[in-house]
Parts: sequence; structure tokens; C-alpha cells
Amino acid sequence: MRAEPKTVELDVRPQLRNKLEPFQLIMDTVKTLGKDDTLILHATFKPTPLLMLMKGKGYRNAVRRLADDHWITTFVHKSRALPDEADLPADDSQPDAHEGDAAGEPDTFVLDNRGLQPPAPMTRTLKKLEQVKKGDTVIIHNDRVPVFLLEELQSLGYAYEIEEQQDGSAKVAIRKS
Repeated sequence: MRAEPKTVELDVRPQLRNKLEPFQLIMDTVKTLGKDDTLILHATFKPTPLLMLMKGKGYRNAVRRLADDHWITTFVHKSRALPDEADLPADDSQPDAHEGDAAGEPDTFVLDNRGLQPPAPMTRTLKKLEQVKKGDTVIIHNDRVPVFLLEELQSLGYAYEIEEQQDGSAKVAIRKS
């Protein structure tokens, strides 16, 4: 006997506004979903890192922007159809710092991602990793430990070290291999 399809609505905007990481809450909710169920997620930004993660778990999505700080993402199992998802380019406007200029020597690039709304920190970091050469290091400074980015770095095979700061921010050193 099959359960009736359900729609689960999850609003993580309060956690995000309080600089709390809602990742575990989202994943715990996803674990409760059946193939015919729908998850509607409310967030303060387009959850691009989550979109990639959920795609890997077999979900399609549709994203709708209601306001600058209110995005609704609908997730359904890949066996079900959804309307086309909206796409918004990331904000890559902040400059990055560069250390080291010796020819052939590994370089270090520093990205200060503090104050940027997600997914800009992750997008900037991954873009910089694509641009640097093998052996270079990219050091990022984020408002908090970048949980979604760490999962992506693991899947891409990058080595990294995390240094949590006393103010709650985090520095992550990523070596391109």
C-alpha cells in the first residue's frame, strides 16, 4: 500500500538570517521524502550549492525569486517533471588578493568572501580554483564554515584545511591538485 504523495514546506530563512547553517535540517527533511513527494524550500538566496547536491541525489528543481531575500525552490524526484528553473548569475564583484609572483612557483590567492550572500562565496571560490594552476593555493575567508563548498571540494578531490576564527568566521586553505 502506497502512501499519498505529500508536500513538505521548509522555511530556513530564520536560520540563515541568524547566521546558522540549515544544512542538517534540510538533509534530515530530504531523508523523509518518498519518490512522489515534493519539497518546497524557502531561503534568503538562490541555493545553488544545494541544487547541485540534490541533483546528485536524484532530484529536479524549479527556483523562483519572490524578493531579494526570499527564494522558493521546489524539489521533486527526477522521475517527475518540473518547469524550467530560473538562473541568476552570481555576484563576482569583489576583488581577490594574490600573493607570490615567482615563475613556476606555486601561488597563493586570497578571497575575502565575508559579507557576500550565498551562493556568491562558493561560486567565487570554485571560479578561482578553475583559474589557478596546479599546485596553487586558494585561501578563502567566509562568514562561517562553508559546508556546501566542503562537500563540493571533496567530490572534486581538492585537499583543504579549515581554520575556524574566534568571531565565528572560517578560513579555508584549498590546494589545487
